[in-house]
Amino acid sequence: MATIKDIAAKANVSPATVSRVLNYDETMSVSTETRNRIFKVAEELNYVKYKAKPKKASPQKTDTKTIAIIQWYTEQEEINDLYYYAIRIGIEKKAHALGCNVNLIYQDEPLTKATDADGVIAVGKFSPDQIEMIAKTNNNIIFVDSNTLRFGYSCVVADFEGAVDQVIDHFLAHGQQKIGLLAGVEETSDAKTKLLDPRLADFKNKLTSLNLYHPEYVFTGQFLPESGYNMMQQAIKTLKGRLPQAFFAANDAIALGALKALAEYDISVPEQVSLISFNDTSLARYAYPALSSVKVFTEEMGATATKMVLTNLKAKRTIPEMTTLATQLILRASSLN
Repeated sequence: MATIKDIAAKANVSPATVSRVLNYDETMSVSTETRNRIFKVAEELNYVKYKAKPKKASPQKTDTKTIAIIQWYTEQEEINDLYYYAIRIGIEKKAHALGCNVNLIYQDEPLTKATDADGVIAVGKFSPDQIEMIAKTNNNIIFVDSNTLRFGYSCVVADFEGAVDQVIDHFLAHGQQKIGLLAGVEETSDAKTKLLDPRLADFKNKLTSLNLYHPEYVFTGQFLPESGYNMMQQAIKTLKGRLPQAFFAANDAIALGALKALAEYDISVPEQVSLISFNDTSLARYAYPALSSVKVFTEEMGATATKMVLTNLKAKRTIPEMTTLATQLILRASSLN
């Protein structure tokens, strides 16, 4: 059986680095190339994490509940997105703390594993057809990071509207009235539903109410660094001397790409253009300059969903509800503060 030392030797890194990467330590400063190399070597060596044998349940504790997690990503996609990984970790931590078992189902795996679970937590974005398929597996379902009330299912979401308000208010407080947006566009895994960034509508509504909205300041792309680079490059080339004083980026990855484009054009951050991103992953802390970012309490979103599943099970609750968690603006060097 392969060990962490075996992976470290083949990947030419220290065992400590391998351990922290494989355990998704967000405080670990390591390049994407190194991170991917470690995962690739681990896969080649068929590395399996050690799992302690579960303790034998006492006679009084025979009714162990099982929660199925349905992840809208494949396992590889989850590795590249700390946001949804952190939500999943939050579910697992809370479930284990409450004495529950967890069955993890990735996007490319059959949903049958959810049928015998006591509850299901679906993480991510799903089309109406996918929601219907998930609903057939279980009658106790909570969705995370997707507003599913209109479909009749409870959900846990972050306060996107409040986050956008915080960012815009911060820019305005520092005299920056020309504000741009680098928004993300994606689609469900079955390619049936295009997902427009909800921050776009909130951004437009807020600035329109202040008579400060300019559609030419809004750019859309994927939630990737290269897309952020392309969007900012397009803004610089098309707007030229009319480039906004500040930009809000839909996630940290987009903001990283935007920083690169600004640097290539010798546009100083934050003196000429301020930048605030969303998610506050480790990418934000280790960027240069360090990114101001809206912190989303992703692990708490997962933990809240776990508690809701168990509450519904105990109380036999059937009325759908939505729990919205607040966000927090973390200020760093990429914005005027």
